[in-house]
Amino acid sequence: MYEKYYGFTSKPFQLSPDPRFYFSSRGHSRAMSYLRYGLGQCDGFIIITGGVGTGKTTLIKMLFSDLDQEQIVAANIVTTNIESDDLMRMVSSAFSLPTEGLTKADLLRQFEAFLLACDSHGRRVLLVIDEAQNLPKSSLEELRMLSNFQVNNRPLLQSFLLGQEEFRETLQSDGLEQLRQRVIASCHLAALDRDETKKYIDHRLTFVGWSDNPLIGQTAYDAIYEFTEGVPRRINVFCDRLLLYAYLEELTDINKDVVKAVADEMSAEITHTRSDKGRSDEVSAAATKKLAEIEEAVENVKFTTESLEAAFASRMGTLKKLILSIENLAKQKVE
Repeated sequence: MYEKYYGFTSKPFQLSPDPRFYFSSRGHSRAMSYLRYGLGQCDGFIIITGGVGTGKTTLIKMLFSDLDQEQIVAANIVTTNIESDDLMRMVSSAFSLPTEGLTKADLLRQFEAFLLACDSHGRRVLLVIDEAQNLPKSSLEELRMLSNFQVNNRPLLQSFLLGQEEFRETLQSDGLEQLRQRVIASCHLAALDRDETKKYIDHRLTFVGWSDNPLIGQTAYDAIYEFTEGVPRRINVFCDRLLLYAYLEELTDINKDVVKAVADEMSAEITHTRSDKGRSDEVSAAATKKLAEIEEAVENVKFTTESLEAAFASRMGTLKKLILSIENLAKQKVE
């Protein structure tokens, strides 16, 4: 709708995480540096935390898009409150390993064999756990135990843990000291500041061909920041609606009043009643945050599906190589 009206090549504020729109804020640039540092170290845990909608999933998608699939076998898991026994099944499934009818001991032996097979073919294994704040301490300890798989003092598995802010408190709990000792880097993703919010909006608009139509005034940027508190997902939700409103009203300029009108409209839809002027900012921010939480939950599921599909394709390639190796050995013995 509004894309054609304003001459955009696509939607600038689509809700699904897209690495093409990756914005390297100070916080995201620091977090990405830690992730890449971790890959270079081939050891230990990397911890990334941040509030809902701060861009953790986009960060991982950006990282995955840069990975050499021939060198690194990667899988992403979005967790729920699962215990250690179920975690092993989820990890195995993420790497397309069978789980039906297998005991935990069977799963561990199978996973170790998988790690050794990947290592023999010169491939490293990376496990990314999203929403790690949902994991009980027993499951976190299970992840630490998986990091014990080694060959020639070289770890066979590396793990990145992403979670919301409360995950930082979980890591300080009693009984997780050994896990903390294996964390080689950690970073917290905060919301964008006022200046970064403006740059983030301009970055996404410019990517789709924006040329100051509509023209966005500084007071509008300031108002958007106030309503969204600089949270990227909430900015996306709000700005998408803002551009739709501007299109329907045939506007070529967006100022503070337009932003306020959209905020009030969104608040009324969520609450079914209009808040008084003194509470309008609070209600509109809460409404936008709720929408962001729902969208993030949906996208996490989509991302996990995509990761599983990629992992399955990668595992099939590894299995074919192993089968070929076994067949060659069998032929040599026969001869």
